Amino acid sequence: MKEKKTALGNRDEKEKSRELSAAEERRLRRFEELSDSLIQQGYRRVELTVSIVKANIFAVVLLIPLLIAGIGLFFLHNHSVSGGLGRMNPILFLVLLFALIVVHELIHGLSWSLFAEHHWKDIEFGFMKQYLTPYCTCGVPLEKGAYIFGALMPLILLGILPMIGGILTGSFGVLLLGIIMADSAAGDILIVWKILRYRSDAETIVYIDHPTQAGGVIFEK
Repeated sequence: MKEKKTALGNRDEKEKSRELSAAEERRLRRFEELSDSLIQQGYRRVELTVSIVKANIFAVVLLIPLLIAGIGLFFLHNHSVSGGLGRMNPILFLVLLFALIVVHELIHGLSWSLFAEHHWKDIEFGFMKQYLTPYCTCGVPLEKGAYIFGALMPLILLGILPMIGGILTGSFGVLLLGIIMADSAAGDILIVWKILRYRSDAETIVYIDHPTQAGGVIFEK
């Protein structure tokens, strides 16, 4: 008999029932088989997924303090706008921005692959066409620290570091790119926040990225 899973994750039924691609259906079947196997071994399943819609709303809210803090610190340090990407052609700026969105997912994959059993072979990528959202997923269990590391690396490498670099070098364009990329990690921040807030007395906990939704699933016993 399967143990009932605890639903603490995404409750948006429309989002959860979206039409899946063939690759997503394959990944979901493999994930459910792994889930069933773990439950049979005595694990309890706890979903910590997040809604894409809520993540996008959070991104809008998060953008305000990012802009205030980033621009405020920029002018405190530089007193003017100059140099670097601050003079970049707007079209080139947009091309770079879209390229960094792809790099964002690659960083997730590379970071998780360091800890995955078969490394890069356990990493796959997809695209939620309904929400125009690319994503990366790891198909094998990870430890808590490894999962959080992979979730936050794009925020650090593409968001926080460019913001600091833009401020220190006086490049408003680099600062702006950093702010936008930090804001694009809003969903990752929500996922990590949900993981950190979850409390458990279980002796063994493994974290598995959900193959078709944002966030992960915890298996504990």
